[in-house]
Amino acid sequence: MAEKNLVLSETASNKIKSDLGSERLDTTALRVTVGEDGAAFDYQLEFVDRSEKGPEDLLVETSGVRVFIDSESAPRVAGATLEYVDDLSGSGFRFDNPNSPALIENPLAARVQRVIEEYVNPDVAGHGGHVRLMDVQETRVFLRLGGGCQGCGMADVTLKQGIESTLREHVPEITEVLDVTDHESGADPFYA
Repeated sequence: MAEKNLVLSETASNKIKSDLGSERLDTTALRVTVGEDGAAFDYQLEFVDRSEKGPEDLLVETSGVRVFIDSESAPRVAGATLEYVDDLSGSGFRFDNPNSPALIENPLAARVQRVIEEYVNPDVAGHGGHVRLMDVQETRVFLRLGGGCQGCGMADVTLKQGIESTLREHVPEITEVLDVTDHESGADPFYA
C-alpha cells in the first residue's frame, strides 16, 4: 500500500511557481513544518534552498514543485491537501487535513473541541476573538483566548459567564475551565 503524502492542489502549485519564478524553481523547495498547539495544528511554510534537505526529511515532488517535510511533521500532513484560496474572506495557503492533533484522541477533549467550534468561537468572533483548547487533564479544561479576547478587560466575564457555561451545558462532566492566555501581550483587545 502506498504511503499517503501531502498533495498540492493545482492552485497551490501555480501560486508557488508564480511566487518563485522559473529561475528559482530549480534551486528552491517549499519546507512544510507542522506543530501541535493544543487542539490545532500550527502550519509553517517557507522557501528554502534545495541543498537544505535534511537526511530525515520526506521529499514530495508534485507538478514541478519540490516539498520538504520533516519526519515529525510528515504523519501530521499525511493525506492532506495544501490549497491556495483567493476569495472574499482573504487569500493564502490553507490545509485540508484529515488528521487531528494528539489531544483530540482524548474523547473528552474531542467533545470540548466540538462545542468550541460549534458554539463558542462563533459567539466570540463578533468581538474579533477566538478560543483554542490547549489541554484537558481529567475533567479540567485549559483554554487560550486570542484575537479581541486576548487582553480584553472583559475576558474573565466572557470565560466564566459565556464560555464556561456553554461548555458545561454541553459537556457536564467538566469540573473547571481555566484560562492560560497571556493577556499582557494582547495587541488588539476588544475592551481595553
